[in-house]
Amino acid sequence: MKLIFVDEHHGQTKTIVLRGWLKGVLSVCLIIAPASFGYLGYQLSSSDEEIVFSEKSARNWERELKSQTEQLKEIKKDSEQQIEALTLRLAVLQARLTRLDAMGSRITEVSGLGGGEFDFTSNVGVGGPAITLEESIEKHSFIQILDQFERQLTDRQNQLEILEGLMSDRKTRSDVFIAGRPVDDGWIASGYGKRPDPFTGQMSFHSGIDFTTGKSGTDINTIGAGVVTWSGPKSRYGLMVEVNHGNGFATRYAHAQELFVNVGDVVEKGQRLALVGSTGRSTGPHVHFEVYKNGRVVDPAAYIQRTDR
Repeated sequence: MKLIFVDEHHGQTKTIVLRGWLKGVLSVCLIIAPASFGYLGYQLSSSDEEIVFSEKSARNWERELKSQTEQLKEIKKDSEQQIEALTLRLAVLQARLTRLDAMGSRITEVSGLGGGEFDFTSNVGVGGPAITLEESIEKHSFIQILDQFERQLTDRQNQLEILEGLMSDRKTRSDVFIAGRPVDDGWIASGYGKRPDPFTGQMSFHSGIDFTTGKSGTDINTIGAGVVTWSGPKSRYGLMVEVNHGNGFATRYAHAQELFVNVGDVVEKGQRLALVGSTGRSTGPHVHFEVYKNGRVVDPAAYIQRTDR
């Protein structure tokens, strides 16, 4: 085997003749070199760096992104469900607060209390300088606060319901407790007991008290809550209303000009029953007022002068 070397500057050539083992070594190198470079290229193409950009790697990345997207959707769905649940719970608490406000206003009305801490129609005044804390309310702390608030609402509601029941009983007893006058303005023209009869002049028993206003048309009001057991004309009484107050008490309002209630009506204390007139056995406009206790007529003076409970 000959190796020819050419000098590019002078154009001279030099020939080397390879014989024996040198010729064999050079031949082997020429054969192995291409194979070695091919193998090296294959290794480079199969290296870890190249895997990042392979089709298989791209599919793995796509699957990973899809999985993360699904996880985000689940987290978002769970968060929305929790927010919805909290919103519903807050709505329930708001409804209970509204009911408590209504109950408080009702108790205030029944008890006659007003203003101050018993005013349920205005907002509570709060304020002051604020110092911001670095802490934040975590989810479990927020739930605990809601639980505590709900327990407090339940406790207040139970207390108000008990108080409302007591006040209602008190108002009922006060309403059926007969006291006061059947007319707002007027004076007593004739008292209870013995007196000369205004028509005959003979001594007679007057079973009630006569209130006069000097004219017809004045309102006649009941002095206690009850049920109307008579409404209409009655001998000697003219147009008359009788109210049964329970506990053995009843009252009568006679000589009316006009009646505004019927038998069976439930009337409240102070409700208008009729107008002052002069019907029946009467000498002029007035209301004849009687009080019955356990079926027997009694002096109305004791009930006119006593104070409401």
